[in-house]
Amino acid sequence: MDSIEYFDRQNGQLCRETVMGDAAIKWAYQTMSGQWCSQLLFGTSWLSRALGWYFDSPLSKGKIDSAITDLNIDESEFAEPRETFASFNAFFTRKLKEGARPFSEDPAHFLCPADGRLLVYEDIEGDSLVTVKGVEDRLDALFGRPMAEFCGGKVAVVRLCPADYHRYHFPCDATVADSVAIAGQYHSVNPMALKAKPRVFCVNKRSYTLLDSDRFGRVAFMEVGAFGVAGIHQTYQGKSVERMQEKGYFDFGGSTVVLVFQKDAIVFDDDLLKNSAAGIETLVKVGETIGHQP
Repeated sequence: MDSIEYFDRQNGQLCRETVMGDAAIKWAYQTMSGQWCSQLLFGTSWLSRALGWYFDSPLSKGKIDSAITDLNIDESEFAEPRETFASFNAFFTRKLKEGARPFSEDPAHFLCPADGRLLVYEDIEGDSLVTVKGVEDRLDALFGRPMAEFCGGKVAVVRLCPADYHRYHFPCDATVADSVAIAGQYHSVNPMALKAKPRVFCVNKRSYTLLDSDRFGRVAFMEVGAFGVAGIHQTYQGKSVERMQEKGYFDFGGSTVVLVFQKDAIVFDDDLLKNSAAGIETLVKVGETIGHQP
């Protein structure tokens, strides 16, 4: 895979993704020497933590301007100007201006929880979870516990890249039933890496929250860490949460949000179903509708 294509929902065009560090990713996952080193590099947290220290330090501030230019990031959305960011990670975890992500007020609409590239999967067979590239994993392996209540359900996978806004939000009104953190590795979630190591979601560091909602039943909301993401931070408080309320944020690196629904709990939007059936991710923004109550 030499490039990554996705469908931009806003302009209706097929686009090619700009990948930070694409040469390094190709070496790590598409060459024999890189695959030999990958367990040392990504199997433990030391390298991600070292990068985290660097990107949290003032030494990294000089990379902000080039990232904005190279990744074509719209800084008019920033809540604070770029000059105020003390480090690259401060820029990476930036907040947006109020109103930068409009959303439907209809509670029957299920909202996208993060900016990213979305794939949806219908009708989980038994307790299996079909992930990126059609690789089958057990829900129990992903969550580290029995998840029979989601058998026959549906899945949405939102892949964030460095160009994206990296705070994630609650997609519906709900009550938090449980919240769990799972230790793991730090492999890239880039499709080039997933092609070589497709079980990343079940081995990477991750956390999940079980949400009980009146309109969509129980929804499992999982954050999957990745290379460079030494921190998955939850910022919400309390048990009762509202749609579009901030849930948390990822530190620097690529990352993923996985949503798992119970059987017949949601109807995904037609464009997402069409693109996903063709194996094409759809670029969506926080607050966009991705489905509705049956």
